Amino acid sequence: MGDLMGLNFRSIFEVTDDEWLSGLNLSKDEIPDVVILEGSWWRAERQALRLSALTDVRELGFPDIFWGKHGDKKVVFCMAYGAPRAVEISQMFAQLGCKLVIQIGTCGGLQSYLAPGDIIVPDHINCQDGVAEHYVARKTTRADAAWVNRAKSALTAQGRRVHVGRHITFSSLFAETVEMYERWHNEGALSVEMEAASTIAAAAKYGVPGVAMVVVWDELTAGRRFMDPMSPQNLAELEISNKAVFDAALTLTEEIL
Repeated sequence: MGDLMGLNFRSIFEVTDDEWLSGLNLSKDEIPDVVILEGSWWRAERQALRLSALTDVRELGFPDIFWGKHGDKKVVFCMAYGAPRAVEISQMFAQLGCKLVIQIGTCGGLQSYLAPGDIIVPDHINCQDGVAEHYVARKTTRADAAWVNRAKSALTAQGRRVHVGRHITFSSLFAETVEMYERWHNEGALSVEMEAASTIAAAAKYGVPGVAMVVVWDELTAGRRFMDPMSPQNLAELEISNKAVFDAALTLTEEIL
């Protein structure tokens, strides 16, 4: 073992607020009220659509992180695919003192009564993504109960079918197996995706509430994955709900005090 005398190891957990603000080209009075993250392959399309709903938009000092306004509220939006990227955005802004972190995106449905376009608002999330586990004492994290209820109300007000319950965050869409689906189904989990646990767990480490709203795309109990054909009606429901989760995120933003 080498001699450690004189070395000064430093982790990301020790980066100061001022250092983050400098790197982000952000002033203290611009710290966002809400951070919205979305995981999707369709990055350019989704990013353009989401940012068009905000005003005063600008990219911050680190790439692909955008600051804007919704009314009088300050919002950060980032397309963050997978837990390793999502955790960076959530941790950074939770440390700086944002008031709410919201994860949106799509998921695979693990119960046969779920249809494309249904929306899952997880309350308990099982952390199997390889990242969230480093932020929790056990392998589960919880979305903030009050914001779960507000999210459900905002979505049902848009006529969406909403399910609140257990959810899985896993490390990779490509590494999921039929055996995993069967086990998660039998355990009563509603759905699986790749970001929510890390987004919420990292925020909770700094006392910031988090909530997720994810749209059912894959019908895993029927063997239908995202690459398989979908009926025109189901495709339309999926698109309506993809819009609804961002609209609901903006509604929650308006409710921040």
